[in-house]
Amino acid sequence: VMGCLSERYLKELALEIPQVDKFYGKFNWNELLADLGKAYKAEFAIERTLTTPHHYAYLKISEGCDRKCSYCAIPIITGRHISRPMEEIIDEVKLLVSEGVKEFQIIAQELTYYGVDRYKSQKLPELIERIANVPGVEWIRLHYAYPAHFPEELFRVMREHDNVCKYMDIALQHISDNMLNKMRRHVSKAETYELIEKFRREVPGIHLRTTLMVGHPGEAEEDFEELKEFVKKVRFDRMGAFAYSEEEGTFAAKEYEDSISHEVKQQRLDELMALQQEIAGELSQTKIGKEFKVIIDRKEGDYYIGRTQFDSPEVDPEVLIKADDEYLKIGEFY
Repeated sequence: VMGCLSERYLKELALEIPQVDKFYGKFNWNELLADLGKAYKAEFAIERTLTTPHHYAYLKISEGCDRKCSYCAIPIITGRHISRPMEEIIDEVKLLVSEGVKEFQIIAQELTYYGVDRYKSQKLPELIERIANVPGVEWIRLHYAYPAHFPEELFRVMREHDNVCKYMDIALQHISDNMLNKMRRHVSKAETYELIEKFRREVPGIHLRTTLMVGHPGEAEEDFEELKEFVKKVRFDRMGAFAYSEEEGTFAAKEYEDSISHEVKQQRLDELMALQQEIAGELSQTKIGKEFKVIIDRKEGDYYIGRTQFDSPEVDPEVLIKADDEYLKIGEFY
C-alpha cells in the first residue's frame, strides 16, 4: 500500500493492519522498486490508466504546497511545491487526447503557484494557454486556486479561449480579517472582494466555486455573521463548506485551542449550507429557458446525465435529459 496516508502514519498502519505485506510512503519509489527486484519488468509499465470515464481526465500539474495555512496538513504530507515540467504536461495532454479524452480537470494542491519553483515566476496562464491550443481539447476546468497573488493574466486566457471553461474553483475559507489572519491565509477581506469583482468584470459569465470553513479556533459569532453576509452578497454559483477538524502537526493544532464545540460547528455549517442552497436554487431559476452546451457522462434508467461547462464532475449539479427515443452518445457534446 502506497500513498498519502502511509506517508504520514507508516508505523501506525503497519501495526493496525498486519495483513498488508508492506506500506510505502508517498515518495518511496526507490524502495518499492528495490523490493520488487526481478519481479519488476519495464514492459509492465504503462503511461496511465484512466479511472474516470474515457472522455475526461484529471491532470495534476504540481505536487505539494508551500503555503502555511494554520489548519492544513497537506504540506506536512506532500512536502514543498514541485511543478511538473511544462513540456511533460503538454505531452500527457496530447497522449490523453489521442486516447479520446476531451475534457481536462486541472488540479494541484495549489494551482496558482505553478511555475514559481521551476521557472521562477507564475506560469499557470502560459500553461493553460498551451493546453488550450492542443487540437482536440474541448474543455479545460481549473481547480484549487489560491486567492493571494492570483495571476491576472489568466483572465485574458479565459476570455480568449472558448475551450477554457468559464469556471474557477478558488478556496477562500473565510472573509473576516480576524479569521484570515488566524488561518494564515495572507489575504485580506478587501483583497478578496476585489478579486471576485475582477473575475466577474474580466471574465463575463464566469461561475465561481469556493470552499469555506466554519469553527476554526477563534471564530467568534461576529466572524460567522460576517461570513454569512459575505455569502449573501457574493452569491457563489457553487459552494462547499466544512467544519474545522484539528489536524495533527499543523500550526493550529500546536498553537490554538480547539475550543468551539462540535455542536456549534455543526450548527454553523448547517446554517451556511442552507443559505447557499437557497442562493443556488435562485440562480438555477435564472437558467430556465436558456440553452447550454452539455457533455453526456452516462445514462441512468430513462435519463442521460450530462454537465455544462459550469459543472465539474462529482461535486457540481448535473443535467438530466429524458431519453425517450433519442439516442445520445456518452462522451459527446450536444
